[in-house]
Amino acid sequence: MKHERELMEQIRRYFERDLKMTDQDWKAFSSRLKRDEYSKKHLLLKAGQIEKHLSFVEKGIIRFYVPKAENDLTFTFVFDDGFVSAYDSFLTQQPSGYNIQTLEPTILWRISFDDLQTIYSETEAGNMIGRKASEDLFLKKSKRELSLLNDTPEQRYLKLFSEQPQLIKQIPLKYIASYIGITPQALSRIRKRIS
Repeated sequence: MKHERELMEQIRRYFERDLKMTDQDWKAFSSRLKRDEYSKKHLLLKAGQIEKHLSFVEKGIIRFYVPKAENDLTFTFVFDDGFVSAYDSFLTQQPSGYNIQTLEPTILWRISFDDLQTIYSETEAGNMIGRKASEDLFLKKSKRELSLLNDTPEQRYLKLFSEQPQLIKQIPLKYIASYIGITPQALSRIRKRIS
């Protein structure tokens, strides 16, 4: 119980970096959050399904990928204290074109699409909460796209490694290689060169 209260305060502090919430608004929002635990390699969302949740990662590593017959195409990782959602599917309530999978045991705090709509309409802070989550997801997506256009694979690897050094060691190399747009063999050469 104490751990849960501390975590809820952590989530509140995360939001309150950019907006101040009344206790009443926070209570309305936090009462709709559900804590879910998932095992390693759990498929949170499969291509063709509609995203029903916006989630905050308490603990874990999550991979977004397009399933392919030969090699899946990994395009995003999400770590502790980040938002996770197939946000395009969440917003439109249309099927997703990609999978979302845990890479290690993961704990998420989730709010459903319907509950978030209620928060938007019933609280002053609701729209700010939604905006904060959408801005976070948008900025990560933009950063990734610019990196693909401007950086070499080695620079993309070094950025990923510098942002999450303790967690990157837990991601299989084939997923990292896919994420930076090269083969696992090319990634091995990069790792040898920089070590």
